[in-house]
Amino acid sequence: MTLSVLGLGFGRTGTESLKKALEILGCGPCYHMFEVLPHQNRVDEWVSLVQGKTPDWDKTFAGYHASVDWPGAFFWRELAEHYGDAKFILTTREPERWYDSMAKTILPLLRETAVDPNSLANQMFISRTFGGDIDDRDNVIETFLRHNAAVKAAIPSDQLLELEVGAGWDPLCAFLGIDVPDVPYPWGNRADEFVDNIDRAQAQREAVLA
Repeated sequence: MTLSVLGLGFGRTGTESLKKALEILGCGPCYHMFEVLPHQNRVDEWVSLVQGKTPDWDKTFAGYHASVDWPGAFFWRELAEHYGDAKFILTTREPERWYDSMAKTILPLLRETAVDPNSLANQMFISRTFGGDIDDRDNVIETFLRHNAAVKAAIPSDQLLELEVGAGWDPLCAFLGIDVPDVPYPWGNRADEFVDNIDRAQAQREAVLA
C-alpha cells in the first residue's frame, strides 16, 4: 500500500472534511493529525522526524492510501518527491478567515503545550513552521500564504487541485476521476468542535499510557 492522494494544505482549511470525503470515495484510509494525537508512539515518531531522523515514509504511512493535514503537510516537499506519481490537493481558505479559525483553535493549543521545548507543538509548529512567533497575526498569515505559493510553484499543475473550503464534491471528484457520490459532502472539526476532538484524542492517549 502506498499513498496515492496527498493533501498539502495547513490545518483549518477543511482538512478533516477532506479526510472524510476521501474515505467516502474509497481513497482511504486517510492519515490526519487525529491519527497521531491518540498515540504517543506516533507523536514521538514525528518529533524525531522533525529533529532529523531519516524517514521511512512507507513505514510511517503503512496501511494508509492518503494523507491530509499536518504532520504530513509539514513534510510536503519530501512526500511530493517520494510519492511523485500521487495526486496532490492544496486545501485553502481566505487568509483572514483562516487566521481567525486558527486563533480560536490551534494557536491556543500550541501555546498550552509549548512549555515543553521537545513537544510536537514546539518542534514542528512554533519553531519550524511559524519561525518562533505565533502571536504575530501578520507573521502567521504570511507563513500560510508562503506555504500555499510554494506548493503551487513546485507541484505540476496537472497533479494539483487547489480546493477552497466549501467547494464540495464536484472539483474533488473531477480531479480524482470518481463519480460524485449520492451523499452530502462531509463537514467536520468546526471551531466549536475542535476542543472536544482534541480532548478526546488526548484522553485516548492517556488511557493507553495509564
